[in-house]
Amino acid sequence: MVDTQDIASFASRAAESRGRLHLEAESRTRSPFQRDRDRIIHSAAFRRLQYKTQVFVYHEGDNFRTRLTHSLEVAQIARSISRQLGLDEDLAEALALAHDLGHPPFGHAGEDALKEMMKPFGGFDHNAQSLRVVTLLEARYPGFDGLNLTWETLEGLVKHNGPLMASMPAYISDYQARHDLELATCPSAEAQVAALSDDIAYNNHDVEDGLRAGLFKVEDLGPIPIVGPLIEEISRRHPVLDQARFIHTLVRELIGAMVLDLVAETRRRVADAQPKTASDVRHLGRPLAGFSDEMVKADRALKDFLFAHMYRHYKVNRMTSKARRVVKDLFTLFLAEPECLPEEWRERAGAKGAAETARLVCDYVAGMTDRFALEEHRRLFDLQVTP
Repeated sequence: MVDTQDIASFASRAAESRGRLHLEAESRTRSPFQRDRDRIIHSAAFRRLQYKTQVFVYHEGDNFRTRLTHSLEVAQIARSISRQLGLDEDLAEALALAHDLGHPPFGHAGEDALKEMMKPFGGFDHNAQSLRVVTLLEARYPGFDGLNLTWETLEGLVKHNGPLMASMPAYISDYQARHDLELATCPSAEAQVAALSDDIAYNNHDVEDGLRAGLFKVEDLGPIPIVGPLIEEISRRHPVLDQARFIHTLVRELIGAMVLDLVAETRRRVADAQPKTASDVRHLGRPLAGFSDEMVKADRALKDFLFAHMYRHYKVNRMTSKARRVVKDLFTLFLAEPECLPEEWRERAGAKGAAETARLVCDYVAGMTDRFALEEHRRLFDLQVTP
């Protein structure tokens, strides 16, 4: 692979950024996108990702991924791909680091519970919650709420999964009314790369965590396209490799294969579409970055395997069942008794059961780590524990 240093004509350019909602003097030492990345890294929400999990609750073991380690791994992949394609690495990295800021504790179990509890109050969406975090909930600067990130970073964060049409979460719609993020267009090439890097990291690292947890075996992965041939090739090259090194080698080469495929397919699409500017990418009407048809099928097969053998494994089901109950219990109690909220939250709460109180409780619970949620639940529901 050739190391590309020249920026592509269709890449986002920090010098041409559309700026920030609240006017600020630019940094003398960092580009706008570098500054965004640094603000994200220094945010409280980013630190809390250390104890927010992907699949396993934090006390299941120290070697499993958390939202923080996952975000760092996504950022590494996004930077590597962006370098090869001549994109702005700093923007791609900022988006990779920010993409999970809105996730509640306990992974998808926590999100499902909040969706259910918030159904009468406008719903819950982790993408909208990420936008709330970076535009409202982070309270660090004297002149504004949130982190005041650039237009390009906010656009890429909201359009993480592509354009948003008529139906969208209320907070995104409300924010769009005062800061147009061109939601009906495609995201930047950097945002597309960050989203695909998330996919690459998520699937492959769940393979590693699932193998380490003993939820399935290496040989179970044999029928999956791309994975099976890699297992055979590694076994041929290293016939006496121990299990731990074999797993690491398999995951590393799987990531490498997906990255190579993504770069090659995106270059093919670039040659076909001939975008000249970042605006051309947004108005292309279809993704510029993506996998080949063959890799899409392999990726789908891997997702299906993980769904059946990991996400629906009875051990994981037991943990997620408990996690959903914890989130529902906390939400229900705080909505009915907002006086039990910490002082800085209680001061902003409305009446018991009111929609404004539900949204505030949702923000509070969504910001919890797995560890804090379990401790808070124990303090509030275990009569033997001092509050």
